[in-house]
Order: sequence, then structure tokens, then C-alpha cells
Amino acid sequence: MTGPRDIAVLSNPTSGKGRGARARALTIGRLRQAGVHVRDLAGADAVESGELARAAAADGVDAVVAVGGDGLVHVAVQVLAGTGVPLGIVPAGTGNDAARALAIDPGDPAAAVDRVLAGRTRVVDLARSGATYYSTVLCAGFDAVVNERANTMTWPRGQMRYNLATVAELRTFRPLSYVLDLDGEVLRTDAMLVAVGNGPSFGGGLRITEGASLDDGLLDVVVIKPLSKLSLVRTYPKLFRGTHVTHPQYERHLVRRVTIAAPGIVTYADGERFGPLPLTVECAPGALTVLA
Repeated sequence: MTGPRDIAVLSNPTSGKGRGARARALTIGRLRQAGVHVRDLAGADAVESGELARAAAADGVDAVVAVGGDGLVHVAVQVLAGTGVPLGIVPAGTGNDAARALAIDPGDPAAAVDRVLAGRTRVVDLARSGATYYSTVLCAGFDAVVNERANTMTWPRGQMRYNLATVAELRTFRPLSYVLDLDGEVLRTDAMLVAVGNGPSFGGGLRITEGASLDDGLLDVVVIKPLSKLSLVRTYPKLFRGTHVTHPQYERHLVRRVTIAAPGIVTYADGERFGPLPLTVECAPGALTVLA
């Protein structure tokens, strides 16, 4: 099969501590070497990046390739959902969970470009709340509170900021009272967190919604019921392997639509600030075409 011949490369050169700039250069060079016409798009911020991608899609580009992290993929997804224009991903961010869900190795950008050149497409689901989509996981609990705290901190930079925010929140965090509407069935429960997964992981490989499929037309709603602080610390490493699913305080629900309510929580999805609770998330089956 002949791969795409006219590709818009959407990049965030500042992502991944310089990895974004290196991956952008590699991607453009490799595509041009293969005879592809490349449109080099680098927005100053998320809004401009979205506008550039939207213009390229409207102009009939064969594909849009996001070179960066989950935040840039999030921007591209808003533009490409429902259009049939394929999205390629060359992971170069901090988390890269959207790439992981498609079995794209975050450590091998050259192989990711080769996937783009191969031109094989796959149709996957997205999650949607109102008019906004996400591709990985929505966090609505302890993990979201950590993100909020980290975003108010000016020091230190990078992953250590999140580690310190986690320690700070552990000291004071109390389980929240949730009301969930799961395809019409109401569940009232206290929990440490609720996560709604389209894909299986967030935060750089934390497999909170282990088993989530990108093309089953369903969302995975995971509830972690109250844990002691010691138990939470002990369970955290299991998230990287997905082995937390055997914990007695873990619950998983497969639904087409969920409404989540809890006091004082601002949710995060694809690593981006998403919106305050309450909110409703539904599966958007087959909304996105990907090169994978």
C-alpha cells in the first residue's frame, strides 16, 4: 500500500526537554527523504497549533503527524475527530500514553516515522465530554488534585514537582464522596479516585484503566475505594504493571456513558486541565483514524 504523500507535521519543539526538537528534525528529514511533501507546522501555543492543524486538514492533507507528547496529541484530536484525516504520532513528550496505547515505542521515534510512511490505518474510539475529546484517561480524584497542586508550584521543574505534590497531598487528602451515573445506574461511593479510560494508561505508563480497549465502543470506569496512606503508597508501583486490579478496593465498570459528581475536583485528561465536576463523558466510537 502506498503511504501518504502530503503530510502536515505538527510539532512542539519544547516538549520532552528538547526531545521534541530532535524528533521534529528526524521526522521531517525522514519523510522528505522518502519523497513526501511536508508541511512544517509549529504553533506558539495550543490554540495556534490547533488552528494550523485545522487549516491543513481542510486543505486536503493526507495525514497530520503530531511530534510531541500527549498534550499535542490532545490538540490534534480536537481537529481530526470525525474527519477521517489520519493522525500519526511520533512520541517526544513526557508521558506519551497515547502512543503507548497504539503500541508505538516512545523510545524509538524513527520506527514511529516508518509507521507513518507505511500508511496503514486503524479506526479507534475517543472519549468525549460536550464538544471536547480525549484519547487516554480522565482523572477525577487524588491524581487530579496532585496535578492541580503541581500546576501552582514554580519549583522544582519536571517530574520532581509532581513527586513533591504527591507527598504534600498524601498528608491531607481524604476520600471523596462520588455520585456516578453508569449508563443509567446510579452508584454512590466514597473513593480515592475515579478514572475514565479510553486507553489503558496516563502519567507516563500508569496503567490505571488496565484492559481498556481503543475500539470496543466502551469506556472503562475505574474506582479506587478508600485506602490507608500506607496502602496507597504500596499500591502505586503496581500501577506501572497493571497488577493493582487484584486489590480489594479496585472496581471496574464498562459503560458507554458516565456522569461523575464530587465536590471540589477539577479533572485532567490527556495530562491537560479538562474541567470541573460534575461532567458527563461518553464514548465516541470510531471517531479517529490513526496511522498505526
